[in-house]
Amino acid sequence: MTQPPHDKPTASSPEELREQVEQTRTALGGTVQALAAKTDVKARAQEKAAEVKEQAAAKAGELKEQATVKAVELKAKAAGLAHQAQDRLPDPVKDKAAQAAEQARAKAAQASQLWQEKAPGPVREKTAQGAQLARDNRNLLLAAGVAVVVWLACRSRKG
Repeated sequence: MTQPPHDKPTASSPEELREQVEQTRTALGGTVQALAAKTDVKARAQEKAAEVKEQAAAKAGELKEQATVKAVELKAKAAGLAHQAQDRLPDPVKDKAAQAAEQARAKAAQASQLWQEKAPGPVREKTAQGAQLARDNRNLLLAAGVAVVVWLACRSRKG
């Protein structure tokens, strides 16, 4: 048996000796568990993978939130610019746009009537589905139309 350290007193009774042995066993058991955990590569890899996955999910959430905020800002800015451009359009251009829109509606009504009379049934059904899709996305189509009008107005001013 080894000598006890000189800075610790030796046990004076068998009960104290048992207590010291138990404390030593507990400390040694903790050390063995820590060493076993360090050598368990699979468990450490799984822990690291879970940690990285959590970090990636948190980062993705942050990026999604930032993208949403930026999209709202850009949408508001685009709406403001569209209003500014519309306000700057001269009245003759606005009048021409309104006339063109009315003419387009009239021509579309005529074409629709002719289409209903001449087109085969399956083709009319597909066309009706496309028209419904356009009605469902009306705001998007209107925004695209406004963008084209603004672009054309800016282009005509430069040219």
